[in-house]
Parts: sequence; structure tokens; C-alpha cells
Amino acid sequence: MSQRLHGKTAFITAAGQGIGRATAEAFLREGARVVATDLDPGLLEGLRGHPGAVVERLDALDARAIAEAAARHADVDILFNAAGFVHHGTVLDCTEDEWDFAFDLNVRSMYRTIKAFLPAMLARGNGSIVNVASGASSVKAAANRFVYATTKAAVIGLSKSVAMDYITRGVRCNAICPGTVESPSLRERMTALAKNSGQSYAQVEAMFVGRQPMGRLGTADEIAAMAVYLASDESRFTTGTAMLVDGGWSL
Repeated sequence: MSQRLHGKTAFITAAGQGIGRATAEAFLREGARVVATDLDPGLLEGLRGHPGAVVERLDALDARAIAEAAARHADVDILFNAAGFVHHGTVLDCTEDEWDFAFDLNVRSMYRTIKAFLPAMLARGNGSIVNVASGASSVKAAANRFVYATTKAAVIGLSKSVAMDYITRGVRCNAICPGTVESPSLRERMTALAKNSGQSYAQVEAMFVGRQPMGRLGTADEIAAMAVYLASDESRFTTGTAMLVDGGWSL
């Protein structure tokens, strides 16, 4: 065990499953104290009792809850924003409510967590903020990902802006742009798409896999490995980036 994050405290949203959960586990293995949060506390049970883990329910849409969490955890060195939702559809499919929800969860929640945790980081002169964006964003178009890609493009812009504003004050901000990654939420989307499109589940799965040049889905652990790097002091000269971990999807 390399202990690359020894002595650091990380705060993670959507840590119950997928990329958030893999990142929480990776940070713990690397010696960090991890505040793992999720809207569904039941998803965090596997982390409860783990040395170094603090488990809390958090609604990433609740500004007051976020501010209170930041006040309780003023020693956070690493903020990992994983909360988000993937809407399926084109601009003609997107309703006003879906647009609002996508921006509230995928972008506004990050604005709120950063605004809440950043002052303490600046007071210490040290911190790493890592936001989960996507290859489907300003990086690359993906069919039927209109509002999702729009929000993830905003996450990249948000990350670069924060990085620029605090580049001389010890706080770094980077985005990770995954390709298609194996997760419970992906499987749920596959099931829904098969039902709504009249295709079989196997056909939908083959479509998702087929768009990855490597011929396979990514794993949450592969994204978490990048998160560890960006959270650690190894990346202290890295800020304002949109790190692609997409199996060559953007080539």
C-alpha cells in the first residue's frame, strides 16, 4: 500500500455506487480519511465501519445541507464531485423540467460544494477539487445526450474557471472525462432504453460497447485511479485540465 493520500481528508458526493464508490474505496486504500456521502445512505453501508471512513447522507440539491457539511468538515483537502444524472434524448425530447434538473444536479451541485469547501482550502493554502465531467461534453458529441452533454461541457468550463482564479493560492481544480463506464446506473439506462426502443437488452448493450474503440466498457476503478492521481501531491503541477479516461472514444 503506497499511502499516496496519507494525512488528507476527502469529501465525496454520490459515493454509494459507480465512480463515486470506487473513488471512495481507492482514497481509503491510499490512506485518506474519507467523508463518503450519498442521497441513499443504504448504498453506503459497505463503507460504514471502515477505518478512516465517515458515512453521511447528503442531498446534493440541498444548498443548506452542503453548507452544513462544509462547516462540519472544515479540514477537507480533497473535494470529489461525482453526483450527476444522465438524461437520454435530443433537444426536441428535453423538457424544461429535465433541463432544470440536469443543471441543478450536474452543475449547480458542484458550484455549491466548491463554494462551501473552498474558503477553508484557501485559508490553508492547499486543496484539490476534482469534478466528474464526461467525454460527452465539449470534447465529443454523443447521440441522444443533449442535456447531459451540455451540463458536462459546463462542468469543464466551471473547473477551468476555478483553476484559473485560484492558481496562485494553492488550490487546484481538474475535471475527469470518462467514456462509457460499467456501473449500476449504466445498466439501468440500458434496461430503460431496451424497453423504450423495442430493442433487446443484448442489442442495447452491444451498442454501448461498440462505440468504445477498445471494444469494452471502462471500469469505475480505472476512473478512480485518475482521481487518486489528481487528489495526490503527484499532480501538484496539474490544474485546469479535462483528463480523458475514455478508452480512445475521443480520438
